[in-house]
Amino acid sequence: MIPLCRDQGVGLIPWSPLARGLLARAGAPADTARQVGDGARQEQLYGGTGDAAIIERVVETAREREVPPAQVALAWLLRQPGVTAPIVGATKERHVDDAVAAVDLALSDKELAFLSELYLPRPIIF
Repeated sequence: MIPLCRDQGVGLIPWSPLARGLLARAGAPADTARQVGDGARQEQLYGGTGDAAIIERVVETAREREVPPAQVALAWLLRQPGVTAPIVGATKERHVDDAVAAVDLALSDKELAFLSELYLPRPIIF
């Protein structure tokens, strides 16, 4: 659907741009209430081959930029053709701060390619 939306000028609003919090706390212990209550679903959606390596690339880029991983993930997403806005579920003030800061985080073409290289399209899961 994404190529069709782009061709027809239909904006895309990606769901779960931070992978149910995995990219927001990338590199940190997974001991949040959401992880405890949502771990199996998170694993089903984001436990595929290559996911850990993608998360590590986000963490590496964030370290180099001295920003939280969530900002890097959202900045990458906002640079994808057709994306109008992500749906960001904020439960803390810093989540809103990261989303706002991502708008001004200009990733280089090299960083965008580095972050995109390992991604594989996912099957639809309900």
